[in-house]
Amino acid sequence: MFDNICKFLVETFPTDFATWLLGEPIALTELSPSELSLEPIRADALILLQADTVVLHLEFQTQPKPDIPFRMIDYRLRVYRRFPHKRMRQVVLYLQPTTSDRARQTTFELESTRHTFEVIRLWEQPTDEFLQSPGLLPFAVLSQTADRLATLQQVAQSIDQIADSRTQSNVAASTFILAGLRLDEATIQQILRRDVMQESVTYQAIKAEGRQEGRQEGRQEGERSLVLRLLTRQVGDVPETLRSRVETLSLEQLETLGEALLSFKAIADLETWFDHLE
Repeated sequence: MFDNICKFLVETFPTDFATWLLGEPIALTELSPSELSLEPIRADALILLQADTVVLHLEFQTQPKPDIPFRMIDYRLRVYRRFPHKRMRQVVLYLQPTTSDRARQTTFELESTRHTFEVIRLWEQPTDEFLQSPGLLPFAVLSQTADRLATLQQVAQSIDQIADSRTQSNVAASTFILAGLRLDEATIQQILRRDVMQESVTYQAIKAEGRQEGRQEGRQEGERSLVLRLLTRQVGDVPETLRSRVETLSLEQLETLGEALLSFKAIADLETWFDHLE
């Protein structure tokens, strides 16, 4: 649900994010993953926006995942193949505090290959950065604030000043969901107007989609875990690079691999399977 909300905010307020991350209010349009032939790379958390000279790639995460660095270099190469003359800014934004070193990892390295990307840990960012525009307001409570309740109250006041009712309700609903990462629901409801949030059709749709995705992700996670266990049984320890690639597979691809691995005899068989997949 959290990545859906973030994706909605970026797609609804692209200029706000361009101003924040690119330093200028340039017009950005959505870049469809299908234009980059992103299969079989997992694209559900992917946000790509483009202008004439730049592509902005964002990944919002609640907790670090081991495959993030690989995904960064993979997306960069795919964008280069499609738009060789456009520069690209890649940013992973972590929403929730963590002590994991992965939240500070900004490189992918493989033998002589090295790719860098950016990481923003929202809990280390100045609160004022998120109070300047409607699209960023929902992130203020996740920032480096000494008083989250006071910050949420400030955000609520800013929301009340938004003239367009649809924009107001969508920003309020997004704030409600993201604030849940740091505050309890009862506290949030005391500050944000429920009637404004309930008017957000987009909010209701995102919640419904989030419930559906939760069921799908649960099934996918179970299949991924089973496939990795079976691979270990069939061919021994799976190298981290291949394990990361398995973790990016869709549910359908995991099911296909689950059938194919029964005939594997060595790690080379898994590498060959990936070669044929691409």
